[in-house]
Amino acid sequence: MPESSPSISNTGSPEQSSGPLSRRAFSAAVGATAATAAVGLSAGQAAAAPAGPAGTPEGERPFRAARGKHSKRPNILFILADDLGWADLSSYGAPHIDTPNLDALARGGVRFTDAYSGSATCSPTRFSLYTGRYPGRTRGGLAEPIADRSVGLEPTHPTLASLLRTSGYATALIGKWHCGYLPDYSPTKSGWDEFFGNFGGALEYYSKLGLDGSYDLYEGDAEYKDLRYYTRILTERASEYVRRDHDKPWLLNLNFTTPHWPWIADGDVEESAEVVRKIKAGGFGGLFHADGGSVAKYKQMVEDLDRSVGEVLKALRKSGQEENTLVFFASDNGGERFSYQWPLSGNKSSLQEGGIRVPALLRWPARIDGRQVSDLPVFTPDWTATLLELAGTRPHPAYPLDGVSLAGYLLRGERPAERDLFWRVRGERALRRGDWKYYRGAGGPDQLFDLAEDQREQANRAAAEPALLAELRASWERTDAELLPYPA
Repeated sequence: MPESSPSISNTGSPEQSSGPLSRRAFSAAVGATAATAAVGLSAGQAAAAPAGPAGTPEGERPFRAARGKHSKRPNILFILADDLGWADLSSYGAPHIDTPNLDALARGGVRFTDAYSGSATCSPTRFSLYTGRYPGRTRGGLAEPIADRSVGLEPTHPTLASLLRTSGYATALIGKWHCGYLPDYSPTKSGWDEFFGNFGGALEYYSKLGLDGSYDLYEGDAEYKDLRYYTRILTERASEYVRRDHDKPWLLNLNFTTPHWPWIADGDVEESAEVVRKIKAGGFGGLFHADGGSVAKYKQMVEDLDRSVGEVLKALRKSGQEENTLVFFASDNGGERFSYQWPLSGNKSSLQEGGIRVPALLRWPARIDGRQVSDLPVFTPDWTATLLELAGTRPHPAYPLDGVSLAGYLLRGERPAERDLFWRVRGERALRRGDWKYYRGAGGPDQLFDLAEDQREQANRAAAEPALLAELRASWERTDAELLPYPA
């Protein structure tokens, strides 16, 4: 496979991405500016917040593809936070959390205001990333999330990693897998050359005890003993990987568990011991940490995540690979108990905006200019399709993708045709088309929201727009009919 590909040329003329802000982007910019004034952000937070629709050298401007740039196929550093809310970064308006490293990442590339996860919980979103398809196309993706050893990502299913490896990439996954347990399921069975991390959905940060009370830190398929704070360990491992003298392009999936419960920050050894005692006494309930945590503790965990990402990016810079490494950062779903979600409604497990809209940052210095903001609605499977195209790799013909490649948008300014973004979880349904969102909660009526005017999903337009509601409902039901049914 050649190191450069015609499919990732920047030549061509930019389309509407170079025009004035849409009302959605304008509302987001003005809203963030108002939030800054209302809560009194620090100087660092104010500098990172959107500067308004005009854009300034110190602020953001509407996304526009660069022209005349060329590069080899990029290295890919794909970073996932765990249960980080849409507004938990200072660049997204958090009034009380400082994230200077992630804010710098945003300034170095593109910040997406309307990015979504593939589902509302951990493992289905990871299925949608690794396969590029709706979670409901695979049996393992029906678990929301995986909580036992009965299902997982089948090793026979092509993945982002297996497809990139076939085209000459080195592949590694460091951190949370949550797509099945040994002996049947593992990253090393699904296309990753290397794996270091945990198999389950959560673990206690020091003891590494997982959901069923068993030890859950592995190198490959073998237990690895290290009782230091987990985020430190993952940061060290990822930094070591990017510092290597690689002889081929590489994909690193770096999946932090931060800021997922239990609410244990670095140094909280007494709280860790108490959580471990409860895990050993009763399993899952202790790890869930329902009697612990606080906004202050959550802030501490998010800021630690920010420092950790900063360490990995520093290692990347020192390695000399920064220019041609595509770095992507997002959350796997919406925030949880102590997350800052304003102005969105709902949180993790819900298909309201707060459960699926996530922060998303993309930087690729060789090809994409910095200090940009995009209001393009995108979701997790789109990144799979995009990365495959940028790497000069095709999806497997027997497993067509549900995501749309954004390579043309990012490199040539070709805004994708309007399409529907689809979500399904037990008891809830949602579909977004343009600014309109169709939503039905558990046991509730069909609802319709204009997200350009009502990000908070409080003004139900169903009665005013019955034809549009019926059209979006029918579209949702057509896609749902293609998917596997939930087990009884």
